[in-house]
Amino acid sequence: MELSAIPLSLIPLAFASAIVRYRLMDVEVIVKRGVVYGAALAAILGIYVLLLQLATHAVLDSTSSQHNRVIALLATIVVILLASPVKNAIQAALDRAFYRDRYDYRRALVGFARDLNSDLDLGRLSDRLVSRVMETLLTDRMVLLLADEASGDFEPIRVAGFTVPPPGLSRRSGLGGRLDAGHTVALDDPLAARRFTDEEIEFWRDWGLFYFVPCVSKEGTIAVLALGRRESAEPLNSEDMALLAAVAGQVATALENGRLYRQLRVKAEELDRLREFSENVVESLDTGLLVLDLDDRVVRWNRAIEQLYGVPRSLAVGQPLAAIFERSFVEALCAARRENPDGARLYRMPIGSRESPDRRLLVNVTTVPLLTHVGPDVRTTGTVIIIEDISARVQLEEQLQVSDKMASIGLLAAGVAHEVNTPLTGISSFTQMLLEGADPDDPRTRLLEKIERQTFRAAKIVNGLLNLSRQGGQASGERVPVDLNAVINDVLALLEHQLELGRIKVRRDLTAPAPVVVGTEHKLQQVFLNLFLNARDAMPKGGWLSIASRAEGDRAIIELSDTGSGIPAEHLSRIYDPFFTTKSLGHGTGLGLSITYGIVREHDGTITVESSVGQGTRFTVNLPLSPAYVQRASRAAAIER
Repeated sequence: MELSAIPLSLIPLAFASAIVRYRLMDVEVIVKRGVVYGAALAAILGIYVLLLQLATHAVLDSTSSQHNRVIALLATIVVILLASPVKNAIQAALDRAFYRDRYDYRRALVGFARDLNSDLDLGRLSDRLVSRVMETLLTDRMVLLLADEASGDFEPIRVAGFTVPPPGLSRRSGLGGRLDAGHTVALDDPLAARRFTDEEIEFWRDWGLFYFVPCVSKEGTIAVLALGRRESAEPLNSEDMALLAAVAGQVATALENGRLYRQLRVKAEELDRLREFSENVVESLDTGLLVLDLDDRVVRWNRAIEQLYGVPRSLAVGQPLAAIFERSFVEALCAARRENPDGARLYRMPIGSRESPDRRLLVNVTTVPLLTHVGPDVRTTGTVIIIEDISARVQLEEQLQVSDKMASIGLLAAGVAHEVNTPLTGISSFTQMLLEGADPDDPRTRLLEKIERQTFRAAKIVNGLLNLSRQGGQASGERVPVDLNAVINDVLALLEHQLELGRIKVRRDLTAPAPVVVGTEHKLQQVFLNLFLNARDAMPKGGWLSIASRAEGDRAIIELSDTGSGIPAEHLSRIYDPFFTTKSLGHGTGLGLSITYGIVREHDGTITVESSVGQGTRFTVNLPLSPAYVQRASRAAAIER
């Protein structure tokens, strides 16, 4: 029985070991604080006694009770003032001795938490925070959970010490609700563990997480610091939890700043994408677009108007509208804006190009006020101007009108020719009947012969009109072998009277055999008709029209020369442009040579011009010969050799 009392002495020792081992009480904290307060009290008492002794012996008479009370009062005041600094100094010295090399880490952790506010990147911020906390407290694992903006639950954004990331923490759970209320939770604390179900506690303990510290901002708990125990399996003490709570306040501010910065960056990226999309839309337009501010200065100049007008964006932006466009255009635009401030449209406005000053464009212009919504108010901050180049469309419309007119004239010419042919046939028949029984020596016989010749000539002219007005007896676009000499003679016969009236002599040098090409006869007639008419108009006082044809290899060459006024050198490069003409108003549409050029190109040929002012002009038409003609010419040349 006496010996059995010996094991009973182990009970308090085991209880003390459990308190220390499982943190049933923060024994080291209690001991440390006791030592601090004891040492601080002893130091203060020592200072008090020392001050009394020094004051009594060095300054005052110790026998005076009144003086002693004054000394005691002054010493007490000094001691009260020194109490806090002395206590803090003793506590710092004891902490340095207790924590040793981790003391500086703990102090630096608080400063580090304050510095986190300068880092706005959430990824980098969370990495730095988790690594610094684990390095300071020597924990084996840690999770930083951030409140999801959509669901509100806490989701892990950085983990350390896990092979598999732990799950998120719901605000609707018991632990989540406690943290959402801003309370720190330690699952090692038996009193705190009573607030939660056993299943929830075991769930987080299985993950090795025992301490949860909320990061509370103005909007509530936005993050949670979840930590395991120390690497030595020891729990965290109350000082560690207080340190984490102090750090969590700074972390909440830093995370809130980082999240706001991330939202701002997402919005900025979205705005950049929208701006880039708008830029791409504006730049992809094939219609010129420019934007003016309230002072009529250009603030936007897209690629289409840059190509249309020939002014690069760098030179246009910032310039007044009047400094870029010609005066007539600006005045018409300003007048339209004054008359219709809500938007105006101008049709077929002529405008010059900076790249080619001689080139005139036709454009449709639309003006729209640029509106900016400022709250409920709508303000006009500028003007949007859309410029559409319709030159090609107008050209096609006019060509269509000319084609319709030519078709109508052709139908009219065909009808007239048919009507004229009837009396001509009668005149020719009666003349031939009279000539059959006429005396060759009779003077009237010569008159009848003249009538017959003029009748044949009139019939030939009428047949030329018929040939010109119809499609040559072939389907539209169908190509057949065409005798170029015959085409030239037919057109000359049609214009013979006009050339005689204009005192124009014709010199023909047509090769034999006649060159034959594959083409559309009525189109080739139109080519030579346009060239002969231009030559006639170039010689108002008369002159010589020379026409020569020849075959060179597999090409047919036709040269047409006149002795007219010639074409200035600066106009030679533009004579094939639609609607360009040097003739006076009412004497030309500017389509003849353009149509001629198109027909020649359609027949795989070329047309060139040489001209000197005051000396004349020479056009050279080069067309490919038909394969049959080339073969016959080759055989004939071989026979001659």
